[in-house]
Amino acid sequence: MDKIFYFVPIKIERLTHYLLFAAYLVLFSWLVTKIKFFNRSGFTNSQLVIIFLLKVMAGIFYGWIGVYYGQMAQMIDTWAYHVQGLEEYQLLISHPVEFFTSLFHSSYEGGYTNFLVSQNSWWNDAKANFFIKLMAIFDLFSFGNYYVNVIFYSFLSLFGPMAIYKVMKDVFPSEKIPVLIASFLVPSFLYWTSGLHKEGLIFLGLALLIYHLYFGFKEKRFPVYRILLILIGTGLVLILRNFLILPLLPALVAWILCQKLKFKPIFIYTIVFAVFLTLFFTVKYFIPGIDPPQSVVIKQKEFIALEGHSSVAVNELEPTFTSFLINAPQAFSLSLLRPYPSDVRHLLSLAAALEIAAIFLVFLVFLFWRKKGITLSPVLLFCLFFSAGVLFMIGYSVNNLGAIVRYRSIVFPLLLVPMAAKINWSRINELLFQNIKNENNTYIS
Repeated sequence: MDKIFYFVPIKIERLTHYLLFAAYLVLFSWLVTKIKFFNRSGFTNSQLVIIFLLKVMAGIFYGWIGVYYGQMAQMIDTWAYHVQGLEEYQLLISHPVEFFTSLFHSSYEGGYTNFLVSQNSWWNDAKANFFIKLMAIFDLFSFGNYYVNVIFYSFLSLFGPMAIYKVMKDVFPSEKIPVLIASFLVPSFLYWTSGLHKEGLIFLGLALLIYHLYFGFKEKRFPVYRILLILIGTGLVLILRNFLILPLLPALVAWILCQKLKFKPIFIYTIVFAVFLTLFFTVKYFIPGIDPPQSVVIKQKEFIALEGHSSVAVNELEPTFTSFLINAPQAFSLSLLRPYPSDVRHLLSLAAALEIAAIFLVFLVFLFWRKKGITLSPVLLFCLFFSAGVLFMIGYSVNNLGAIVRYRSIVFPLLLVPMAAKINWSRINELLFQNIKNENNTYIS
């Protein structure tokens, strides 16, 4: 196993690996305190370093799980990317032009078509190829060490939750602690976006989009750098998980219309999503080559055919409105309720089941002890509608619980920050500690 997992393109002693890791850890811990985007977030230097180190530790744990429980927990991908990154490193140092241009080469007859298809599709290959090439670039500086790459990736992916935190802190200026916890510390989100896999970059893309749209609309100006970063964010999402365009596009259109029209935002979002839902099922009659429901059906069939360790039996979809409507409860259950306690097979599935239980507890607390006067602003509605769309897309197309837990992790901050920020924590504190105080007084009497 050591020869596979710990091979490095430039041979150096094991002690040197440890020193290299320590040096980079100190360097990037210092950097997070010096970069304006981080140090102007309201955190102290110590808090910034702690948040960064938590991501690094989560990424290391992610890699450790991949080594020792990779097959059981379906975590072997992260090390496969590492090994393929080392191979791409050789191409990078020998033929750098080919290294970069090969990403855009398509050997399929359809060229760059088959946008939502998993077979014979440039788009399907691009998500892995892009990530592998990023690992190869990291290898230039890490000497091929997986855990040093974790430091680089943790630093890069930290921009995502930090951007969401800054947006939500602006929306909820008096709720720093709930916003902090829900933006950075949701367990599955921290785990999946810190490890060497695509989720960290996908969330970074979404966060760039949300951050620069929000502050662009607020300031009523979009300088070139904002437009460029919005395009980069959109590009990351399209390359790394292109099916997210289906819920992302109507959410963006609705948000833009909210800035132009004087109607209530909830009305605009409802109408826009209703129109897009109608187009989802009818566009094939106007443009025969585009059939979104059939693409979702094909995606589901491909996942069913994989027969992974955590795959569950599901009703198969048909490309009709009726079939999607009938299977909506199944999609909701798969994406937001599973794994059930009966689905637990290992440490990660147990953690996922406990997390879902905790999230629903937070939701119940929100329902009964929320603050009055909740305003559904365009950015909050974007988070709500986009997240709901993502969860239904996952539920309709994926039957593997391991993949579901990973895919849905990126929407948890978008859903949990508004809930956590609007819970009346003072009231809950009074209820809990007043009851304890009363009980103690009773015993003393």
